[in-house]
Amino acid sequence: MRPVVTLELLAMPAEVSAVRRALRPLGIDVQLCASELVTNVIRHVGEGVPVTVRVWEEEGGRVRLGVTDPDPRALPVLVGADTPAAQAESGRGLALLDALAVRWGVEQETGRKTVWCELFTDTEITVGIPETPERPGRHNVSAGALGPSSARS
Repeated sequence: MRPVVTLELLAMPAEVSAVRRALRPLGIDVQLCASELVTNVIRHVGEGVPVTVRVWEEEGGRVRLGVTDPDPRALPVLVGADTPAAQAESGRGLALLDALAVRWGVEQETGRKTVWCELFTDTEITVGIPETPERPGRHNVSAGALGPSSARS
């Protein structure tokens, strides 16, 4: 397993675009899924809560992305295409993640949860993604894992 890229931030709308910029070297699918997961934290947990975004390389050419927030009870719900909610103007983020990801799931722990997904990418993860001028010092590189999986295949 390759080293983890870790971004620590507060869940605010402006941070969503900062996450996309920071993850640009990892490809559009990683950017899009991270953006959707951080947006879900803002919408369902609340603005200003601490969020950790982690990305690392898995076996078989996959990239694993995890977004951790402090509310283990606010679980993601995938809206089916045949439900009235699917016609709403918002709420399709998990459907998009589900379409792009090889698999995804939720890990619940005391005081937090991590929503994660695995994606295929042809972009190699490099340690030390450059800091953006807007958020100096926010992009920490560390090693570790999100723990055991509870996957949807």
